[in-house]
Amino acid sequence: MANWSDPRPSAAPFGATRADAARSSAYDAGLRSYMLSVYNYMGSGVLLTGIVALLFATSGAVGALVGPTGRTSMLGFIVALSPLAIVFAMSFGQNRMKTATLQMLFWGFAVLMGMSLSTIFLVYSGTSIAGAFFATAAGFAALSLYGYTTKRDLSAFGTFLIIGVVGLLVASVINMFMQSGVLSLAISGIGVLLFAGLTAYDTQRTKSLYFQVAGTEMVGKAVIMSALSLYLDFINMFMFVLRLFGSQRN
Repeated sequence: MANWSDPRPSAAPFGATRADAARSSAYDAGLRSYMLSVYNYMGSGVLLTGIVALLFATSGAVGALVGPTGRTSMLGFIVALSPLAIVFAMSFGQNRMKTATLQMLFWGFAVLMGMSLSTIFLVYSGTSIAGAFFATAAGFAALSLYGYTTKRDLSAFGTFLIIGVVGLLVASVINMFMQSGVLSLAISGIGVLLFAGLTAYDTQRTKSLYFQVAGTEMVGKAVIMSALSLYLDFINMFMFVLRLFGSQRN
């Protein structure tokens, strides 16, 4: 059975030359380096977000995002919406932007996400946050490994997941008005499953993308955009796990 996710030309069973073997070896080395760069960016982004969130929470700066009444301030809305604006800018402008510009936007995005997520320290206990983080990290690692190694085509599965995320967003908006605890619990549970699936899908898509950009100037951009996708999968899965199992402060 053919390995669809391996885009290298299939080697002939007989008569393979040393040049073919060398090209295959070079491809494998390039793919490993590419995936390592993606994970380094993604992991560094998550770490930067966590550090900023913790510093904002412990320094009291988070109070600027949430007013005395507990309502989100104007600055809080700006900080919360800015990462979304950056994601759209990177997604639609990546072909026109330089790699250095995408890098700058990625790190700015991670900082703003840290500022925005600092508010979770006002709602959940530190133990719950740490537990949710490590549970998400373990799940993410296993799912990403599956996406990297599986021979199954996850593209159709990915389309279904993306549609599910859109439905989840609609349900979340509706629940903002309904304030239903049952619906909130269902949204969190479904959210964990959707972003778990997207982790495997995005990992496989990242691996397949290497064949398209290998040896071109697009490699650097592909690394950053792939890291952004995996970062979003991780953060969203973490937030849904926290909402599902986290213990709120008294």
